[in-house]
Amino acid sequence: MSQAKPFECRWGILATGWIATVFSKDLVLDPTTRGVTDVVHTIAAAASSNSVSRARTFLSDVGAAGATAYGSYAELVADGNVDVIYVATPHSHHFEHCLLALQAGKNVVCEKPFTVNAAQLKILVQMAREKKVFMMEAVWTRFFPISVEVRRLINSGEIGEVRRVTAEMNQAQDPDVKYKDGMHRMVNPDLAGGTLLDLGIYSLTWVYQCLYHTLSASEKASSAPSVIGTISRFELTGVDAENVVVSTFPKSIGIATSSIRIATDPDDSGRPAIRISGTKGEIQVAHPAYRPEKLTIIKLGGGVEEKAFPIPAGHGMFWEADGAARALRDGKLECETMPLDESILIMEAMDKVRYDNGFLYPKAIEKTDH
Repeated sequence: MSQAKPFECRWGILATGWIATVFSKDLVLDPTTRGVTDVVHTIAAAASSNSVSRARTFLSDVGAAGATAYGSYAELVADGNVDVIYVATPHSHHFEHCLLALQAGKNVVCEKPFTVNAAQLKILVQMAREKKVFMMEAVWTRFFPISVEVRRLINSGEIGEVRRVTAEMNQAQDPDVKYKDGMHRMVNPDLAGGTLLDLGIYSLTWVYQCLYHTLSASEKASSAPSVIGTISRFELTGVDAENVVVSTFPKSIGIATSSIRIATDPDDSGRPAIRISGTKGEIQVAHPAYRPEKLTIIKLGGGVEEKAFPIPAGHGMFWEADGAARALRDGKLECETMPLDESILIMEAMDKVRYDNGFLYPKAIEKTDH
């Protein structure tokens, strides 16, 4: 009996910057190199916002020279050969470009963070559900085999009842020197800059995938956390340079931190970025929080086990693409690994911290009109 032909997912890449390049190079890798045989990815088209020649160069650079190049996003979302649009523009433009794709009836995978605020995201979710199209936030870390294993360990009771998660995503970027003109996307408020939305979302991802995603549906219904937090500013532009977010669940507490002034692992020796503490032990996940490859299980009273999860090739963004492709193949409108309601919950947490600390983006960035 012959093996079923893998499902082909045809992608349209909206934007041609760094993250689009990394994602696209991962898409064209042979999926069998990571043990995947049920789905395969094709880049059908890509668009630059203002230059078809730039789109052509991008497609050539990522190894998809036969795909269609467009000089506008409107042309891309109208392409009938595209199954799903990958939105890879800056945070500040996610709302606008997801709307464009949804209004064209296209499935959407949007880079993290989904939007600038929860109000924007709720509009997108409502539209996706009304139009019955698939939509997902591209939080690639959630799809790593190491994340799958951590969730399995939690659900199996390997470390007992999990009571606390601490997660940090700190990078010593020397912002006063590197970003002294205030224009870099990391610190530019006009591009929705700031540490919380760019790095802090990884810390929050670990807190929420460990303390919320692992709950049963009935438990989730009554387990939305209370959230408090604090920030320190990058004085030049007013965005946050450091933050702490505390999420209190009915039976557990999550503490997520991020910074562009200090380092989680100063000497690059594999120090833990995440500590998942249970009544019978602890799971430690090595830095970096966004792309970890090693965990350690430490049992109460003795016993240590290390597990490695090397990325076989590329950058590791293909796993989230595989998850989206399988959902599309199966006719689903969401991906169980990164549900829309959890994206909203995490965006609400970031909103709470920003608003409590008086950190607002320009009105043009926070807008919800469409």
